[in-house]
Amino acid sequence: MPPASAAPAPSRFSPYDPTVARLTWRALLGRRRALLLCVLPLLLVGVAFAVRSMTGMDDRVAAELLGGFALATMVPLIGVIAGTGAIGPEIDDGSIVYLLSKPLKRSTIICTKLVVAIGVTVAFSAVPTLIAGFVLNGNSQQIAVAFAVAAAVASVGYSAVFLLLGTVSRHAVVFGLVYALIWEALFGSLISGARTLSVQQWALAVGERIAGPGAGVASDVGLTTAVVLLVAVTVGGTWLASRKLRTLTVVGDE
Repeated sequence: MPPASAAPAPSRFSPYDPTVARLTWRALLGRRRALLLCVLPLLLVGVAFAVRSMTGMDDRVAAELLGGFALATMVPLIGVIAGTGAIGPEIDDGSIVYLLSKPLKRSTIICTKLVVAIGVTVAFSAVPTLIAGFVLNGNSQQIAVAFAVAAAVASVGYSAVFLLLGTVSRHAVVFGLVYALIWEALFGSLISGARTLSVQQWALAVGERIAGPGAGVASDVGLTTAVVLLVAVTVGGTWLASRKLRTLTVVGDE
């Protein structure tokens, strides 16, 4: 019989824990962070109404606005807020010790936080993108659905990448913005090879398959390559974040 002071053994692996999820939802949807999450979606829908009133139904304008603003700007920024906010603040203020002291596998903590981050990113990016698309052109040529699905796909990749950054660095938000706004937006527009390592391009590859021909939804990455890279980044990022959390446990115990 183990001594009374022994730490409880982690339970059988489960990829989702309701308590961790509840704490993460509460942290991400607190008043300050919720306001940040709402700004860009409201701006997108507002711009969509304004553009529709000025130009009428125009597939080209719809694709340009949804691609340039929604997918290229709004989704990665919301991903940064949700992905890094799911764990970064807990590590910074030391409250992560509360979770690490529980009989939970570190992979369960990371998987749960990833699910919540994906859910928040999808809710605040894919849903507004779909609404804006219907406002702009009534989903002509499946443009609204294509970009909404692309935003949902991108939410998975961004959440995994930024959750990993939140686990390994205290400057995760800065690194996330560098990746989203400099690597994807700047280098991606200047260097064709950089687009292969772009979550945005992987998402566009899925959206391109859904949209009608000539709808203006195009990716520089093939669909198979995009799916393989997305899965690899999501699984790899989750595994690395779990490994880092185990390291934090060792440091705390020492």
